[in-house]
Amino acid sequence: MLFLNKIVILFINIYKKFISPLFVSSCRFYPSCSEYARQAFVKYNFFKAFFYTLYRLIRCGPWSKGGYDPLERHWRDDGQ
Repeated sequence: MLFLNKIVILFINIYKKFISPLFVSSCRFYPSCSEYARQAFVKYNFFKAFFYTLYRLIRCGPWSKGGYDPLERHWRDDGQ
């Protein structure tokens, strides 16, 4: 795993532990957007994970139904 990915995962974990609990749960998807991003940065290189995370965040809004939306649902599971 790249160093940059580890830094992003650290920030995601800090967000999930300290910031997210301060707000009412509002993510329309399962797994949550932050968990989806964490999974992407664990599994893929930085640029691919960033793209997948951005795509997910764009789809997460009041116009979306949400629901079960795992990382593997939209992307071929090729690891890297």
